[in-house]
Amino acid sequence: MEFLRTDDSNFVNLPDYPFTANYLLVDDSEGGQLRIHYLDEGDKDAEPILLLHGEPSWSFLYRKIIPILVKAGHRVIVPDLVGFGRSDKPSKRSDYTYQRHVDWIKSFVLQLELTKITLVCQDWGGLIGLRMAAEDTSRYSRIVAANTMLPTGDDKLNDAFAQWVNYSQEVELFPTGNMINGASVSDLSDDVIAAYDAPFPEEKYTQGARQFPLLVPATPNDPATEKNRAAWKVLSQWNKPFLTAFSDSDPITAGGDKMMQQMIPGAKGQKHTTIINAGHYLQEEQGEVLAEVIVSFIADNR
Repeated sequence: MEFLRTDDSNFVNLPDYPFTANYLLVDDSEGGQLRIHYLDEGDKDAEPILLLHGEPSWSFLYRKIIPILVKAGHRVIVPDLVGFGRSDKPSKRSDYTYQRHVDWIKSFVLQLELTKITLVCQDWGGLIGLRMAAEDTSRYSRIVAANTMLPTGDDKLNDAFAQWVNYSQEVELFPTGNMINGASVSDLSDDVIAAYDAPFPEEKYTQGARQFPLLVPATPNDPATEKNRAAWKVLSQWNKPFLTAFSDSDPITAGGDKMMQQMIPGAKGQKHTTIINAGHYLQEEQGEVLAEVIVSFIADNR
């Protein structure tokens, strides 16, 4: 598998992102290896919080949340998905599949020997992370779902998502930072927009970001449908603590929180919240609020 690696110079002097870079290698199905970048902050002996980002962001999205979780005594681990951030970026769109994304992050978790995980997932972080938790339940103690979903293709995806898919395929140059800005309630600063653009110095680096929208199961015969249905069978019996923390202004995932609360037993009795004044990327606009929700959720469910 051929891949691109964004030069380190692209990540110099990012705003409010003083974290140490860590790397490990994961195998790909063709016998090669890809490098995953991740942050590992806080007490290494503490139970880990795994923060998973989605499309088309990277670990920079969690920069406001990490210090608050660390201050509360937690170990915080934030990988960049393959194709994003400082992780390697396979150069062909056909190299990206839903299953490979799950396998890559599963390998990451196994190599770090993580257990007693609190999973926090947003956007594609949930499509990957919820599958992982369902397929290896013993490793996960709690889940926070924020503006995410686990579709099987059995139900029609909403119009907002369909518009996003069309735009992502038709736009000539993939404007990562401006996409995140456009999905926000308030305008982001130029330096923050530039930080979201940093992993993609040229269009050829965006193949993963381009392909992600097409990998969301949209029909009952999608390649990922069977395994996502199997994951839901597990989640429908999930009795460990499960919290939804969706935002009030995200048309893509609106209503998904109510559905999860009804379908997942571990959601019963939890302090589910709707975070105000935030669009799809609630970590960017209300990161401090989400961080305090996570801290309280863990404290209430020890």
